[in-house]
Amino acid sequence: MQRGNLDDLSAFLIVAREGSFTKAAAKLGVSQSALSYTIKELEARLKLRLLTRTTRSVSPTVAGERLLRHVGPRLGEIEEELAALSELREKPSGTIRITATEYATNAVLLPKLTKLLHEYPDIKIEIISDYGLADIVAQRFDAGVRDGEQVAKDMIAVRIGPDSRMAVVGAPSYFRSRSEPTKPPDLVEHNCINLRLPTHGGLYAWEFEKGSRELKVRVEGQLIFNTTTQMLHAALGGLGLTYLPEGLVQPHLSKGRLKRVLEDWCPRYPGYHLYYPSRRQPSAAFALLVEALRHRN
Repeated sequence: MQRGNLDDLSAFLIVAREGSFTKAAAKLGVSQSALSYTIKELEARLKLRLLTRTTRSVSPTVAGERLLRHVGPRLGEIEEELAALSELREKPSGTIRITATEYATNAVLLPKLTKLLHEYPDIKIEIISDYGLADIVAQRFDAGVRDGEQVAKDMIAVRIGPDSRMAVVGAPSYFRSRSEPTKPPDLVEHNCINLRLPTHGGLYAWEFEKGSRELKVRVEGQLIFNTTTQMLHAALGGLGLTYLPEGLVQPHLSKGRLKRVLEDWCPRYPGYHLYYPSRRQPSAAFALLVEALRHRN
């Protein structure tokens, strides 16, 4: 098949996955009219209708579903192999897409990638902040960053950070009219700042452990956010207790802007890991990124 035909197939897959010509055009960096013409040309060559269009949505036909299911993964493999050919170039290059939490990006990725980006100007890295357990294959990410215990078994996992802990914190002003919780169940009596997870739209349950006891507490409060930065600012403002990575709150604990409680219920957990599909053929750029991020004791 000609390269142009592969591009047309790739365009179809993006439209089918996005369910929208508007979103697909934005992702491809083309106009909606040009994208619509591309899909019509592809349908004409195949003599099959691939998409059902309505005023509000786009969905694949039976033929389109088959193309999406069977050709999609194979086209992805072809694109990966073509990208891997960059190894033959004198200078590693290409774009690497990573999904990570906001804190992991700030605390681990950016400090470790600074040197790599200066040394290899042809390498580009796109980092998408995400608190859900994104399917990196389906969403076309090259890799993801998660706690070690959250990495799927069919993935290659590379440790990129030390063991860490979570911390329950509140501003001194918050405790002026409230007693400190001494055990996790006491949190139900407090105004807690929650994190909304995109996965199933649920709220994150605060996890605790002491000896052989493990507890999950679903707290309540007036504020719910979807990023840790907002949660931190709200806690600093005395608006409630929050549950955040120890490294994020430590500077504020040291200066007395926050007070920590339930510390003996917050055990260490496996640090951040970079994970990616075991069948992935790493490019030279990706291999350099892995080595730049790898944690060394």
